[in-house]
Amino acid sequence: MSNNVTARPRTSPLLVLALSLVGISLAAPLIRLSAADPLVIATWRLGFSMIIVAAALVIGGGWREWRTLAAKDYLFALGAGVLLAIHFWSWNASLRYTSVAASVALVNVQPVIIAMVSVLWLRESPSRVQWIGIALAVVGALIVGMADVPGGLSAIGPALLGEGQSGSRALFGDLLAMLGAVTAAGYYLIGRRLRQHLGLWPYVALVYGAAFGVCLLLTQFAGKPLAPQPPRELAIFAGLALGPMLLGHTGMNWALGHLPAFIVNLTTLGEPIGATILAALLPGIAEVPGVGTIAGGALVLVGVVLAARRS
Repeated sequence: MSNNVTARPRTSPLLVLALSLVGISLAAPLIRLSAADPLVIATWRLGFSMIIVAAALVIGGGWREWRTLAAKDYLFALGAGVLLAIHFWSWNASLRYTSVAASVALVNVQPVIIAMVSVLWLRESPSRVQWIGIALAVVGALIVGMADVPGGLSAIGPALLGEGQSGSRALFGDLLAMLGAVTAAGYYLIGRRLRQHLGLWPYVALVYGAAFGVCLLLTQFAGKPLAPQPPRELAIFAGLALGPMLLGHTGMNWALGHLPAFIVNLTTLGEPIGATILAALLPGIAEVPGVGTIAGGALVLVGVVLAARRS
């Protein structure tokens, strides 16, 4: 193997994760500023990213590591790419229906999902404190959902039936954000497994490439034209590729080779804070979260911190 990804890194993984946090915090505000379809945003974001990934793969010669992979490794990489594509689509779409604060709070229940999946897949039962954290995060998610429905709990039934346009739209956006959380959790779990014996660029090339291919197919199936795009949209797509994708996701994928998935995933806990602040300050958004969203989001973060702890 030309690249021992489990060796002690020269660069601090925590420093890389700090920079990754800056990158992923830019995602929600940039997506909200875009007028493009969620699938189109995801496809262009991955397409711009693949240009840089391909260059790094060729220059570094990392593509040679693919020769050492078994067939099941390729299947895992394909699965991770499909999950990443669904994650991008569902989360991008959620920002069309619900607030930035609600979307990023709900999509970041990923560590809770990882803890729950670990019971079945990894045979690692969460501790009592972790189960408490899971319960708190679920309650917080419900509060965020109710905060987005005018009338609170009594209005959720009519919203599900499509009565009350603003409430049903917000609740639909919350559900899309939760789908983004589930798919992202699976993506990180698979990434932790593959990054134990595969270098960064060979890994992201496979996964980002698979996600890009899935997004291309989905845009064609849905009849969403990818071009032409105005310069403003291309600038947003490029920003998503450089910030959230390459600095954010790729930095976290690098860290997966040196740290457990639950630690890497903790980086996402800071995203709601950064994204919400940016959404409130940017003139094109100027979105100040309500009390219910802040309270529920805070409870989600507390629950996730407890759930991600190890005994």
